[in-house]
Parts: sequence; structure tokens; C-alpha cells
Amino acid sequence: MLRSEHAIIEFKGGRAVPDRLTRTRHAHYVEHAERMLAVYRSGIRSTRRELHRSVQNLLTAEPDCDRRRVAAFCKLLDDRATFDRDARGRAAALRLRVFTLAAKHHPLVTNPTRVFERAEHEVKNQIAAEVGMTWPQLAAALYADVIDAQPLKSFEGYAGGQALLARYNVAQLQACLYRAESMSITASRDFKTIVRYAKLARLLHTIRRTGPESYRIDLDGPASALGAGRRYGVNFARFLPALLACDGWTMRATVGTPWGGTAALACSSADGWTSHLPPPEEFDSSVEEAFAAAFGPERAGWRLTREGAILHEAQVTFVPDFMFRHADGRQAFLEIVGFWTPQYLQKKRETLRRFRQHRILLAVAEKTLRGKQGNTDGVIAYRKAIDPEAVLRALEAVTG
Repeated sequence: MLRSEHAIIEFKGGRAVPDRLTRTRHAHYVEHAERMLAVYRSGIRSTRRELHRSVQNLLTAEPDCDRRRVAAFCKLLDDRATFDRDARGRAAALRLRVFTLAAKHHPLVTNPTRVFERAEHEVKNQIAAEVGMTWPQLAAALYADVIDAQPLKSFEGYAGGQALLARYNVAQLQACLYRAESMSITASRDFKTIVRYAKLARLLHTIRRTGPESYRIDLDGPASALGAGRRYGVNFARFLPALLACDGWTMRATVGTPWGGTAALACSSADGWTSHLPPPEEFDSSVEEAFAAAFGPERAGWRLTREGAILHEAQVTFVPDFMFRHADGRQAFLEIVGFWTPQYLQKKRETLRRFRQHRILLAVAEKTLRGKQGNTDGVIAYRKAIDPEAVLRALEAVTG
């Protein structure tokens, strides 16, 4: 994904318009993209700085390609590359050894004189020989731990120029959403899939039914007053490719402007976005997955089903994470809260009350409850993992 400094957003008429390369106006960018991919494919052992400079040279004559677009392409290419990061600290150790050897020869000069008689190139070659390298090899290795000097080890790349440009467009839309205060999605055909991905991304959301088979999903944005930090913003952006892969939806977000106002960002499944659709396991769903594995498909007569029902109460809709059905016919649900705010947690409690006839339990990380432990008002506190036995006790309590 891109960072905020790569975002190119035009604010006009109350709308936010992220940078987008189209097949008509920017058809020639396909050739640029192919050349950029070729730079990385053939650039094994080249430094990150050299690769970026080559990409910049390819685009330097493009009149509408400013430095942010160039930097964005470099970031996306870097994301599919592996660089030697010198994890063992060899460069730092090498610098210490070289500087220690060089210290006794200072000062060095290009042209020796009677006063300054030590020639720089001679001393460099002498030090390189002691280290067991040529000076060019030594110079390249001295700062291998600096990000710009890291050499390329491998490049996974993209399927082709069109794929890189499609990823650029989605990445710019994602970067625009870093400013989002809120997002509303109206969905019909793939509603349950969209909700599933929102849950897997652990986004703060509420759902309302707007028609027999139409729903509105309201999500808190990373720029809202929730204080969830950078991780929530990343998860919010990672949710977007999954949304773009679905059908039958429209989205409208309120995003902040640089001068303190807000603007509307709108798109839909009919706008021709191309998604690479990350598989579900790429989302941070470890708590849910760990609980499902620990509980098993059945325990103490309770059979576990993931997202087994869509609950309706008037126009309010709720899709719990898990459904439990006992062999004797009893039924209950479990909802797991990831990111939270006091307001969001209060809304969840209100949801519990609204849907109390469905017997819904709420699992919340203990740190979000300020040290409270145990089951309070249908809330199960957990530290790193949800205890299946605690859930069983709560199930018996609410259904007994």
C-alpha cells in the first residue's frame, strides 16, 4: 500500500477525487509500466536508490507525472520486491573495522605532497586488501544497512503493465481513505461477503436493512475521533480491495481536506475498479481463527457455525461472528470486538439489548475493559485468546 505522502487527491466542488490512470487518457502508461517492471526484473543486486533513479528517468519526460506519482510507483514496486536488509549488522561491523584501519592514515589527499603524503586511492586499496575485498566491493558493502543502499534480492512483480496500473489506481483510492472520517456502503448482491471482510478487517461498523434484500453498512473511518491509531487505518485500507471485488454496492465516504473541511468520496461496483482481492487469511482474524480451532466444531453438545445467521430487528441488522446450536435446540451467538471506542462498545451493548431474544454474547479484549474481568452483561473478557470454557459457561448462563 501507499503512504499518505504518496496520495494525490484533487478536491473540487465538495468532492475528493483520487488520482486515477484511465485506459483512454493514459493508455501510453502501459508501456511505462512494462519498462518499470523490466527495471526491477533485471535489477538484481542493484540498490534501491539505483532502481528508483531508473524509474524516475523513465518518467522524467512525462508532463503530468509529478514526483508523488513516481514515488508511488516505486513504493508499489518495492512492495513486491525483497531487499537484503543486513539483519545481522554486518555493515555496521564492517564500518567500524574500516574506519579503525583508516584512522592511522589520516589525513588523506587526492594528490600527495611532502606534507600530506598519503594518497587516498592507495590507502583504500590497502584497506580493501586487508579486508579481503576490492575497494568497489567494500564501498558497496559499507552502507548496505541504509535503506536506499539495500540491494535487490528478488522481485515477485506484477502480472504485467496493466496489473501494475490497476494496483496504482486502487492504492491511490486506499490512500485517499486514510483521511476518511466515515464510510457508508449500500449493498445488495454481495452483502454478506462485504460484512465478512469488514469483520475480518476488524472495522467498527453498524448495519441497517434498507429494503427486503438491501443493507447499509456504516463504518468509522481512521480519521474519526476514535484514536485507534495507524493499525486501524491500515486495516481500513486493506478492506477496500475486498469491497472492490464484490458486486451490487455503492460507497460514499466523508474525507478530511488539508484545510480542515470535508469532502465526499463516492464510487460503486460499476466504476470499473480492478481488485487483486487478498484472501481472507491476510486480514488480522487470528482471534476468531484461534477460537474456532480451540472450540472445535462441537463441544459439550454445542455445535459452532461461523456467521450462521443474519439477524433483523426492525431496520437494524446484525451478523454475529459465530452461532451456537445445542443438541437440545437451544441457540446463541457470539460477537468478537476488535478495535473499539467507548461509543462503539456502548453501541454493541445496545445491540445486545436490542437482540436480547437471540442471546448474543460479546467477547472483548481485557485491555479495552480497563482491567475488568469475567462475564458482565453478556461480555466475556479475554487477554490473548478466548477461552472456550468461558464461552461454554456464558452459553449455559444465557440459555439455561
